[in-house]
Amino acid sequence: MSTKSSAGRQETILLVEDDLGLRLAMTKTLRSEGFRVEVAGTGKDGLEAALAQKPDLVLLDVMLPGMNGFEVCQRLREADPEVPILMVTAKGEEPDKVRGLRLGADDYIVKPFGVAELCARIDAALRRRRRVEAETEVIQIGDVTADFRAHTLSRGGQSLETTALEMRLLRYFLRHEGTLLPRQRILDAVWGADYFGTDRTVDNFINRLRAKIEDDPKNPRHLVTVRGAGYRFTRAPSSGGD
Repeated sequence: MSTKSSAGRQETILLVEDDLGLRLAMTKTLRSEGFRVEVAGTGKDGLEAALAQKPDLVLLDVMLPGMNGFEVCQRLREADPEVPILMVTAKGEEPDKVRGLRLGADDYIVKPFGVAELCARIDAALRRRRRVEAETEVIQIGDVTADFRAHTLSRGGQSLETTALEMRLLRYFLRHEGTLLPRQRILDAVWGADYFGTDRTVDNFINRLRAKIEDDPKNPRHLVTVRGAGYRFTRAPSSGGD
């Protein structure tokens, strides 16, 4: 198993688990696999650590004292749409799995589990992250450069004013290039599944993004509307919306 990021540094896993024995055992296992491991014993401490330390992956127990794993997952995903979250729990019922995945978890593993399975799921999630990092650090869209390391947009060397949410929205489209994305799916993924927004929320931000990346925002060629269905993004100029 590789434990190096695309930049060649040792990868960090944040383990949020209230059971001391399991926490110690999992920490030992992950360190033996070459990971740097940070730990937290409560949901509140886990969320604070994730936001402050920016780990490469979060292993998140569901049954935590105070703030449970579902709450942590939701709040962490709202703040960081890209960090892989692997939920670990004794709850194996399908509704719990669905809830975790809808709140933004990347995978779900049920206790008891084997070391090999845990490591394989971690490796799969990190491989996806490494691939995305390598492919989407600096992207060219027409004459606009999107630099996700610096969180900036520029055209012809001139900086374009943008927000963190607009950059998250753009990266989401890049990750799903060519795919028809309904407004509700966009809203759940970028704003969070429990955000009480509307289709108009998405439309407003699409218009703001178009004003930055399109030569003619009223006749978009990259971020096009599929009438009655949603949006489709492509770096190669499109002939326009349906």
